[in-house]
Amino acid sequence: QVELQGSGPGLVKPSQTLYLTCTISGDSGTTSYPWGWIRQSPGKGLEWMTVIGNDGSALYSPTLASRTSIARDASKNQLSLRLHDVTPEDTAVYYCVSKKGYSLRGGPYDYWGQGTQVTVSS
Repeated sequence: QVELQGSGPGLVKPSQTLYLTCTISGDSGTTSYPWGWIRQSPGKGLEWMTVIGNDGSALYSPTLASRTSIARDASKNQLSLRLHDVTPEDTAVYYCVSKKGYSLRGGPYDYWGQGTQVTVSS
């Protein structure tokens, strides 16, 4: 079993960088799974953002790649996300996620954090 606990600021101003973290707990096998981020904006469906493997390799959504950076600290079992130059359209609930296995591509994501509400507003 894997447990994910996300955290971050509730409010970010436009043009700033959003920084989110997620602490992941579980046995050594499960914490080696890919970790990623998915968000859901008001009235919209889930949007996959990025995923990182245990070896540090990462994939990004093409629409967000230029503004997104994911990092993984295995020693702390911590995942982070930076989203640069945010706008009100980045207002969403951000979920840290993980999935069984070791492939970065495809789903489903088996484990989800509780979600962190982020509002972008001046």
